[in-house]
Amino acid sequence: MKYIYALLLLITSLSPLRSQDLLTQEISYPYLEKLIETAKKNYPRLKQYQSRVEAGSYAEKKARLSYFEILSFSYLYSPDRLASSINPNFLNGYQFGFFVNIGSLLQKPSLIRQAKSELKALEFDRDSYLLNLEADVKRRYFAYAQYKMLLRVKANALQDVMEMAEELKLRFEKGESSFEEYNRSQVVISDRLQAKISAEADVLISKSSLEELLGQKLEDIQ
Repeated sequence: MKYIYALLLLITSLSPLRSQDLLTQEISYPYLEKLIETAKKNYPRLKQYQSRVEAGSYAEKKARLSYFEILSFSYLYSPDRLASSINPNFLNGYQFGFFVNIGSLLQKPSLIRQAKSELKALEFDRDSYLLNLEADVKRRYFAYAQYKMLLRVKANALQDVMEMAEELKLRFEKGESSFEEYNRSQVVISDRLQAKISAEADVLISKSSLEELLGQKLEDIQ
C-alpha cells in the first residue's frame, strides 16, 4: 500500500498549486490607497514633521514682518510758553521723529533668506518622510496579503492530508494498510498542522505591524 502514502505526499505537494488565489488577486490597490491616507492622517511622527514645517512657516513670516522693527518713532512736546521763556530759538509745540536702524536694515535680507531656507529644509524632510511612510505601508500591506494567502494554501494542504489520513486509518483498521503507512500519515498531518499554526502567527504579526502605521484596526477601514 505504499502507493497510498506516495499519493498522500503528492497531494500535499500539489495542494498549493490547486489554489486559484494569486497574490495579485489578493491585493486591492484602492484599499491600499485608503491605508496610505489613513497612515498620513494618524501616524504621530508625520504629525511631528508637519508641526515643524508650520513652525518654520511662522518663523519665515516673522522674519518678513521684522522689517518694521528697523523703524522707530519718537515725539517731543514743548509748551509754547515754557519753550519761549527758556530759549526763544527752541521749537514750540509737538516735534516728531522717525529713525531707521541701518545695521538691522542690512541684516534683514539675509535673515529672511535664512528663514526661507530653513523652511524649505523642513518641507523636504517632511516630504521625504511621506515617501518613506507610503513605501513602508505598501511593504507591510503586501507582506500581510502574502501571509494571508499562504495561510489559505497551508490550510488547504492540511485539509487534504487529513482527508487522506482518514482514508488510511479506515484501511489500516480493515487490515488493508500497514501501521507504518498510517504512522507516516500522522507525521505528515503534524507537520502540516505546525505549518498552519506558523502561518496564522505570521498573519497576526504582519497585521499588527501594518496597524502600527495606520493608528487603527484594519477592520475599521472600509
